[in-house]
Amino acid sequence: MPHGKPANFPCVQLLPDMRCALFGKPERPGFCVGLQPSPEMCGTDAADAMHRLVRLEELTRPDADSTA
Repeated sequence: MPHGKPANFPCVQLLPDMRCALFGKPERPGFCVGLQPSPEMCGTDAADAMHRLVRLEELTRPDADSTA
């Protein structure tokens, strides 16, 4: 995604089983390589993790309101 991934849209490299098609490949973006999951990010189950990741995307998008 040459212009970045918009919040609330899945990455184009996300496979149907929710795995990354670029995992372990040199073309995988630096951001993804550096992303280190934590208990705070992953939550208690897959649904909680997705909710938390969507919120993280909303909070960190370039045009995010700093009062959110």
